[in-house]
Amino acid sequence: MKVIIPLAGKGTRLRPHTHTVPKPMLRVAGKPVMDYVLDDVRRLGDIDEVIYITGHLKEAVEAHARSAYADLPASFVEQKVQDGTAGAVALARARVDAPVLIIFVDTIFDTDLSILKQSTDDGIIWTKEVEDYQRFGVVVTDAHGHMTRIVEKPKTPISKRANIGLYYIRDWKLLFAGIDHTLAAPANNGEYYLTDAFQYMIDHGAKLKVVDVEGWYDAGKLDTLLDTNRVMLEKGRARVPAAGLERCTIIDPVYIEDGVTATACTIGPNVSISAGTMLSGSTVRDAVIGAKSTLTDCVLHDSMIGDAVVLAGVRGSVTVGDHSEVRVER
Repeated sequence: MKVIIPLAGKGTRLRPHTHTVPKPMLRVAGKPVMDYVLDDVRRLGDIDEVIYITGHLKEAVEAHARSAYADLPASFVEQKVQDGTAGAVALARARVDAPVLIIFVDTIFDTDLSILKQSTDDGIIWTKEVEDYQRFGVVVTDAHGHMTRIVEKPKTPISKRANIGLYYIRDWKLLFAGIDHTLAAPANNGEYYLTDAFQYMIDHGAKLKVVDVEGWYDAGKLDTLLDTNRVMLEKGRARVPAAGLERCTIIDPVYIEDGVTATACTIGPNVSISAGTMLSGSTVRDAVIGAKSTLTDCVLHDSMIGDAVVLAGVRGSVTVGDHSEVRVER
């Protein structure tokens, strides 16, 4: 089986952080978002190749994949034109000669991917039932649980099963025929959507099983990334180092790496802090703080702070990119 992971996007909703860090490498509970996905892939076994569709800050993505997942055979294809999800997957065509697992890494999911090994359908589309279905492309199924169509942002509750960007396609030849058909049609607001290729497959007799995931956690914008950080901490990613925290109050759950130093601080709940960061006289909750930053006399909540940041006397909710400095005089 081949795995296709498109991650070429610029992550505009997470700026300024994505000016210097690829969106898939932003950390949630001390771990890059893409690593949650790749750990699931690694557990599957029998992977012939992971094909990364890269773009923005592609060198950082490639270096991380080669170093942290050297056991997974990999290739890297650059998407130079951001023309949509169908255009991204099309770039993997030359390397695909087997069933494919396609994973978009804006989100983290809870599901047992091993079910694909027992599947006899032409493919699987994973979904998550949501109440705010108007925000999503939703998948409509027949009486046997196979997809009949995807409806973008429906006004009526024709379905509440949101398309989450996780797909297994056994009939890879029909998939690429569908992509060809999609790319030959007029673009939709300048983009070509992979879901249109799935619709082509269904119209040509394919059976795509729809399976609900147990959990689906968005990491594509600041507020949802912070909420996903909370969920991952609650699910077992929390840790407190044995040393480095003096006269501190810790409110679980938190993830604090070795090498963090803090004095007279209140940290938590739902805080992740990377190695080398120093805090003094500060209170922090619901925040992700990068490596080698310094916080002095700060009171922060619902914040995302990059690497090598200096904050002094800052109050409130902030999003501060790498190598920034903010000092508030009182």
